[in-house]
Amino acid sequence: MIKSMTGFSHREIGNARMRGSMEIKSYNNRYLDLSISLPPHLSRLEPRFREFLSQRIVHGKVELWLRIRSLDVPVRANADLAAAKAVAATLREIAAAVGIDEPLRLGNLLSFDGVVAYERELDEDELWSLLEGELEACFAAYEDSRLREGQATRADIESQLGRIAAGLATVSAAVPEIERSVRTQLQTRFKDVMGDAIDEGRVLAETAALLMKYTVNEEIARLGAHIASFRRIVDTEASPGKKLDFLCQEMNREVNTIGSKNILLPVAEAVIELKDALENVREQLRNIE
Repeated sequence: MIKSMTGFSHREIGNARMRGSMEIKSYNNRYLDLSISLPPHLSRLEPRFREFLSQRIVHGKVELWLRIRSLDVPVRANADLAAAKAVAATLREIAAAVGIDEPLRLGNLLSFDGVVAYERELDEDELWSLLEGELEACFAAYEDSRLREGQATRADIESQLGRIAAGLATVSAAVPEIERSVRTQLQTRFKDVMGDAIDEGRVLAETAALLMKYTVNEEIARLGAHIASFRRIVDTEASPGKKLDFLCQEMNREVNTIGSKNILLPVAEAVIELKDALENVREQLRNIE
């Protein structure tokens, strides 16, 4: 199963106690890199968000934002009376110094930080129970977006695998011609050098040695096995990106060996096609998990 590393979802949160929004976005990245942005009063929930995502995503740079517009929880306010008295005394001193004769108002004091402090009485487990379902729904939409993009990527990869299979068939069909060409060239050389006094035993031995050197049957077999493994992994593994990239490297090694042994123009053209298709596959693999 192929999933893209890029995805996006946005969800509006609206229930009896909370109003806000949640967003998940991700980009290509070799490793898992989580960035979680929560309101300050919910920061203690970050480990739970981080655990939720890390259990479900393998690779990618993932960003999650949670914005809360309203939250119905008890609020406790505390006045720092010593700070209020000190601020009031300072304000009166300033007013007297500049000749302002106005009464000191409560609003003047409340504009100073620390005079009144408030905090929400948050129950972490209760808050998580309110948010977990919203996170699951937002994540499900995010996963759908990754699967949709993954399907498009898989279609392109299948197209490239078709090119690889066609190139492999061309090389395989050329094997008899390669062997005929080796025999013909070797016999011509012996005849040019030795004339009619040809040692048939030596000719056969040299032919066998050259055929061992130029045959590509093993490379064809391994490349075919790699293509079959590639398709199996795509169908059965949840996060196949790294394994498929390794297989592409192995396939490219076989193609390079075929190219180095080749003595026929059609095979040379097939090797170019194979290498181009493999490069396209590897480019697509950079986008999947």
